[in-house]
Amino acid sequence: MHIPQGMAYALLAEVPPIVGLYMAFFPTLIYVLFGTSPHISMGTFAVVCLMAGKVVLQHAHHPDLLNVTNATLTTPPPPLGEGEYTPIQVVSVVCLVVGLFQMAMWVLRLGAVSTLLSEPLVSGFTTAASFHVLASQLKDLFGVRIRKLSGNYKVIYTVIEVVKNLPYLNWAAFTISAIACLVIALNNELLKPWVSKRSKIPVPIELIAIVTGTLVSRFWGLKEQFGVALVGHIPTGLPVPSVPPLELMPAVALDAGTITVVSYTISMSMALIFAAKEKYEVDANQELLALGSSNVFASFFGCAPFCASLSRSYIQYQAGSKTPLTTVISALLVLSVLLWLGPFFTLLPRCVLAAIIVVSLKGMFVQVKELGKFWKLSKLDALVWIVTFVITCFVSIDIGLGAGLLASVGSLFCRSQAPYTCLLGRVADTDLYLDCKRYRAAEEIPGIKIFHYCGGLNFASKNLFRATLFRKVGYMKPTAGEERRDEDNNVTKADYEWDPTIHTRVKCVIIDATALSYVDAPGIKTLVAVQRELAASHITVLLAGANGPMLEMIARYNSLEADRLQLDVFPTVHDAVVYHRIMSKKAEVAVTVDA
Repeated sequence: MHIPQGMAYALLAEVPPIVGLYMAFFPTLIYVLFGTSPHISMGTFAVVCLMAGKVVLQHAHHPDLLNVTNATLTTPPPPLGEGEYTPIQVVSVVCLVVGLFQMAMWVLRLGAVSTLLSEPLVSGFTTAASFHVLASQLKDLFGVRIRKLSGNYKVIYTVIEVVKNLPYLNWAAFTISAIACLVIALNNELLKPWVSKRSKIPVPIELIAIVTGTLVSRFWGLKEQFGVALVGHIPTGLPVPSVPPLELMPAVALDAGTITVVSYTISMSMALIFAAKEKYEVDANQELLALGSSNVFASFFGCAPFCASLSRSYIQYQAGSKTPLTTVISALLVLSVLLWLGPFFTLLPRCVLAAIIVVSLKGMFVQVKELGKFWKLSKLDALVWIVTFVITCFVSIDIGLGAGLLASVGSLFCRSQAPYTCLLGRVADTDLYLDCKRYRAAEEIPGIKIFHYCGGLNFASKNLFRATLFRKVGYMKPTAGEERRDEDNNVTKADYEWDPTIHTRVKCVIIDATALSYVDAPGIKTLVAVQRELAASHITVLLAGANGPMLEMIARYNSLEADRLQLDVFPTVHDAVVYHRIMSKKAEVAVTVDA
């Protein structure tokens, strides 16, 4: 699969097909030395190649080399002017910058950066990117020529251009595309499942397709008789290493940063999937070193940034891959093509490669179904998916990824502004305290309000914490008028006023901090303010279940601030309840003695 997919995906990067074979050889040998996953198949990947191709279109200048449809040049192309670069030069400097970014992340121990890309974001992003890939192949599927497009709204403009040129449809190319798509799809849907039950080695349908397409083109003269675009000249041997144009690095740095995050996240996701199945560990930071060193090395041979392939990795795993030796053998087979068999594919119709790309996108297209799952689980996750998909698909890849990141951060902020809070009641004859609204056996203790807060208490949530606590314990009551309540019958929207008679009903407020994950200095200041306001109404405030880091933060705060937090702290809610009862009885006895 390295051969057909490498040649096909190289076209997405706007470079000759031979570059895809280079990517299956040079970087993979370095990855074997440093990588920690023996199961993933490294090389070309549609989304990453498409993102690299966007940079090529922006910075490459040679028209003949950009338009690889006419790759069969009979005369050498004219020399480049000063400040002009070929597509291979541009893609190699992108590969270099991506590698340097990944190695810098390894030095800084930033392996956890992949967690910034949530599952809804990755799903929406890759699904939308698949539409970019499909749009880029329409011209070859229909055998039409369209002008080069760049900038935003590329999918929309590409479809418009293809529709405009449909009167000039090349029926031979369209027929070959339809047959190739049909055969590959039938193999994947019908023959492949049947073969997988009887053999670990799948039918190499993509390789069969390009060999058959090449033979048909050779004996039927598809270019001469029907004007079908061919792959063109494929050089033999290995490329001479050369230094990428370093002066172009600042211009491609922003796009390279996006490619860095996407390629690392996809590769790590695949590595973790197989690590979980085979029960071994994958070092996230070591993977950064492996990817970075591989990309830096490959950049000197005109390669694009490489990444793990979902389809090839699954096939490699199902075939019984156990060690990195599988990757070495695969690279040696690709080397045989580079040294001897490359010219055989010179007459390969480009529409066959386009068909291979389009059919391989099925897995990403069906990810649209995941939107329904996200919608049922969390409306915020579904919103992240929709924002990422719409902007990536209809605007541009890099803007869509940025919008997805902002949407993910926004969803986290929204969740922090809607924490789970409740009043706890005691289950009779036990020391269990549960949500009174959810458990009928839990009954509130007269005179005691136990406030349970789940989340972080920080600068962003301090005001929400204070207002919610006062509403729950009854210190603030809704004024007469329209109220809105949630499924737990809690008031969610109303105008509130202070209740000066609260001390007649509530004697103690216990803050259950067992689910309070984090507190910062503004959060502690809020606790100080809450305690003072309740103490002014003769209400005792106790803290229960605070974890070690929270207690340490309180101690540090008290050592630095004159306005100290002075709360009695108890390991459990029950201990706080018992303590309050004991102190209340002592106070009653003292009052009786005085009387």
